[in-house]
This record gives sequence, structure tokens and C-alpha cells, in this order.
Amino acid sequence: MHEPDVRRAVAAARSIASSLGLIADEAIVLHNSNKLTLRLLPCDVLARVTPAAHQNAQFELDLAQRLAESGCPVAALDPRVQPRVYDGDGFEITLWTYYEPVTAQKIPPADYAGALERLHAGTRELDIPTPHFTDRIQSAQQLVANPDLTPALADADRELLGDTLRNLRRAIDERGSAVQLLHGEPHPGNLLATENGPLFIDFETFCRGPVEFDLAHAPEEVSEHYPGVDRDLLRECRILMLAMVTTWRWDRDDQLPNGRQLGTEGLGQIRAALDLNTRG
Repeated sequence: MHEPDVRRAVAAARSIASSLGLIADEAIVLHNSNKLTLRLLPCDVLARVTPAAHQNAQFELDLAQRLAESGCPVAALDPRVQPRVYDGDGFEITLWTYYEPVTAQKIPPADYAGALERLHAGTRELDIPTPHFTDRIQSAQQLVANPDLTPALADADRELLGDTLRNLRRAIDERGSAVQLLHGEPHPGNLLATENGPLFIDFETFCRGPVEFDLAHAPEEVSEHYPGVDRDLLRECRILMLAMVTTWRWDRDDQLPNGRQLGTEGLGQIRAALDLNTRG
């Protein structure tokens, strides 16, 4: 979010918390992108604030409750208030448990893989309508195909992204691998180290696809501890994921503070990965 929207979002979150009897004298911004994640103090609640136009807060809240009921390692909603989406000044606000980090170190790969495996096992029991992961690829392809939406993208880079998204989508589809409910973006930023073990957050990206698509978002060493991985499929999913993320950074409406720098770096990483994949 841009600064004026951040100020409005913070004020809305504090107002909602106060109306529920939670003292929110201070708000610390933990993450800012298409939505705002805040730590409200001294009540110590985590608030997720999304523009109401996105209309995905209810889906995420409902899914979080289903995942918790299935025993999945996921962050919980704040138990002090009713589990619902609160509306304020054009924003949808949900209130979650804040987990104090137990360590500054990275989560060990084996623990990371174990948490992801438990998440996948729990989601296999759920019947929830979610998009296929290829729908997200199509969304990225539409951005690449429309210069009005990605005006700063050079022609050669546009061709690189378009070819990569199209070719890898076809290659992965042709494999016919088993699909299931996935987190969609289980990268390190969406996995918390807590006293209760690793817990996943941010459920708006849930989709259906092969487990390798989820593993592509995790550090490479995590896949070494996950059973039954198709290494060729994982390699393709890693490049595909990189192409998708890079495309989003060139979206004219992208609000990640250092998005353009990450987009430039992503293009170089894609070229290096495709070169390595060809030689491999």
C-alpha cells in the first residue's frame, strides 16, 4: 500500500480493535504489499488489513478455521474476539494471534519439510473450491501480454517471461501429475518459528496443483526432506514460480516497496535457471 492508504489502514485497524475492547495505542507495520500486516500493542494482536475491493478476507478466514480443525500447522485467529471480517473505512480487517518469534535463526530444513508435509496431509481431507495453480499462471501471462499493465518491461524481457510461462505451463500440464490442495506460496516469509513449532500464515493463495509447486517456494534443501518428490517437475516449478513472481514485480500497480529491483533481479535469475536447465 502507498503511504496515504497505510495511514488509513492503520487507523481503521486500531479503531476496530478498540471497539472490541482491545487496547491498540500503537501499530507496528510488519509487512506491506497488497495488504498490510500490523502488530497492535499493547493488546498484542496481529491485524491483516486488505482493501475491501479485493474481497478475499472472508475466504482466508474461513479457510484458516477449516485448516485448524484438520490439525494443520497454521496460525490461529485471535481467540479474544469473534472470528469474522471487520469492515472499516474501505478495508477488510481480520484479527489473528501474534506469535513472538522463538529464534532469529532459520527454521531447519527438516522441520520446514515436516510442517509442509503435515499441511498437505491435512488439506487432503478438505473439500474446498479453490483455483488451479494454472489460473495464477494465466494471470501472469495476461500481465506480460498487455504493455499497458507492464509498461516498464522491455521487449526482450517481455518475450522471455511470455515464453517461460507458456512453455513451462505446457510441460507441467503434460506430465499429468497428481494434484491436491496447496498453500500456493509457502515461502519462508509465510512460515513462523513459534513455541508450537513452525506455523504457516497467509492463506489467500491456496490453490490446487502438484506438491512440487509448493516445494518450489521453499529453500532448495527443504525438498531433500520431503518424501516422493519428482525432481524434474520440481525444477520446472521453480523456474515457473520465479517467472510468475518476476512478472508481478513489473505490474504497474505492484506496491512492494522494492518491487522493481526484485523484478530486475528475477529476470537475471530466470535466464540463469533456463541456461542451467538446458545444460542439465
